[in-house]
Amino acid sequence: MKILMIEDNESVAQMMDMFFKKEKWEVENAYDGESGLAMFKAAPDSFDIITLDLNLPKMDGMEVAQQIRKLSKTVPLIMLTARDSESDQVLGLELGADDYVTKPFSPITLVARIKALHRRAETAEPAAVQQEDEEDFDVVTDHFKLSTKTREAYLDGKEIEGLTPKEFDLLHTLAANPKQVFSREQLLQLVWDCEYYGDERTVDAHIKKLRQKIEKAGPQIIQTVWGVGYKFDDSGLDQ
Repeated sequence: MKILMIEDNESVAQMMDMFFKKEKWEVENAYDGESGLAMFKAAPDSFDIITLDLNLPKMDGMEVAQQIRKLSKTVPLIMLTARDSESDQVLGLELGADDYVTKPFSPITLVARIKALHRRAETAEPAAVQQEDEEDFDVVTDHFKLSTKTREAYLDGKEIEGLTPKEFDLLHTLAANPKQVFSREQLLQLVWDCEYYGDERTVDAHIKKLRQKIEKAGPQIIQTVWGVGYKFDDSGLDQ
């Protein structure tokens, strides 16, 4: 695996280099936003994972994330930041980050997050032309279809566009078990594939953005069960 680490703190970068090399991963380091973006532009298909600090010189991490997503919709992107406010987290996810790690963090935790995100990305195949045969879809209801092969989801025949890898996995988990209520902790374990040490705001931030994309295609099908968590339910669309 090859990682692009855009991080202005050289001590953090050097520390993570040691842990990455233990995993036999290749890493390229950029210490400001402009050079990090330039490195990705030069070889956008060569990187398997990007870790991106939010506070960067020359170009802010938010702008870098936005530019990266213009070049690639699918490259896994993990934001690293000292900011701990929910608004910053939500904004980062809205700009296309797949994961969000708050400093200070454990190197072992970051390695685990990278492994989990990479496993998910490896199972995703390039999008293909949509087939009308319902056998090509893994989840089919009267209103909703989802294919893990093409990584596409449709609501009443209209594609739910712009889903990040994590948003798609979250939607798949919920839709494959209609009306089943999942707690935030369960979703962290099922979708992120590792313990998040109680950082359940990650789920809320992804649900918020996922709902915004669903609403562009049709009625809302992700419901909040107050005090418990979330569920997928499109049965009310028949009414």
